[in-house]
Amino acid sequence: MKAELTQIEKVVVNIGLGRMSALTNFEDRLLPAVEEELASITGQKAQRRSAKKSIAGFKLRAGTVVGLKTTLRGQKMQQFLKKLINTALPRIRDFRGISDTAIDTAGNLTVGIKEHVVFPEVTPETSKVNFGMEITIVPKLPIAPHAEAVAFYRELGIPFKK
Repeated sequence: MKAELTQIEKVVVNIGLGRMSALTNFEDRLLPAVEEELASITGQKAQRRSAKKSIAGFKLRAGTVVGLKTTLRGQKMQQFLKKLINTALPRIRDFRGISDTAIDTAGNLTVGIKEHVVFPEVTPETSKVNFGMEITIVPKLPIAPHAEAVAFYRELGIPFKK
């Protein structure tokens, strides 16, 4: 593993359940399946995130589970990043690289993946649900200039668009 991985503080994996939470038997069947697949991908149990307010227009009640979040640090973070860079990103259909606009002003890189089946732990035949995820890589020190942040992530092995 490269020495630069020690300069990364954490990796946050976030899943928004959205319309899936309105389906029947969501709490009984779908949510445990999503939690189990996310745990197999990240290596640790996900934290449930619930709605803080009820919104009638979205048919949303306060307390309903609307997402899952996992924060990875240390060894699990390094294993996940290795898997993401070497296995998952190349398996994405029509993948041409990550846009450099995915880096914010603090130097955090946020990547969205539409289908979780690109990870090797998930078999598409046995998977009950299909969901996307948002992966945010947070460096220990804020990287101010945009070009410096792109160079840092390129050194890690993250493929950017040409």
